[in-house]
Amino acid sequence: MADHQEATVTLPSDPVSVSAARGYVARVLTEWGLAEGSDLADAVRLIVSELTTNAVQHTFGLSPTFTVDLRLDRDEEFYLGVTDSHPRWPQKLPAAVRQDNGRGMVIIRSLAKECGGRLSVIPTPDGGKTVSIALPWPVPAQA
Repeated sequence: MADHQEATVTLPSDPVSVSAARGYVARVLTEWGLAEGSDLADAVRLIVSELTTNAVQHTFGLSPTFTVDLRLDRDEEFYLGVTDSHPRWPQKLPAAVRQDNGRGMVIIRSLAKECGGRLSVIPTPDGGKTVSIALPWPVPAQA
């Protein structure tokens, strides 16, 4: 397997794009050797669902698209980033706040930590942001 692999898709900021992003990521994970239905594959699918839902719902129409970037480095670390052009960063709600939504970042952070990874948010040059996770890659390189 190559030392470095990448895959990217840009989709409209529309609710139907969430399932399209999830399907795209699932296909790439399988191509890169991660078994469908594995704990990591399930966690990544949930993370991409939460990140892309945030990109659709919380940009208030000010980001017409979002981009999903995937990267696998040296068969050791997997990276998933979702970039939009809205400047508002994700908000972490206090535990005492009772709402039906707003827990996406808590879920993402918890899943990333459970998988031995980390969550980060970085600004983009155009004023938007990329919310990303980096996780250890459990699939051994094939000879």
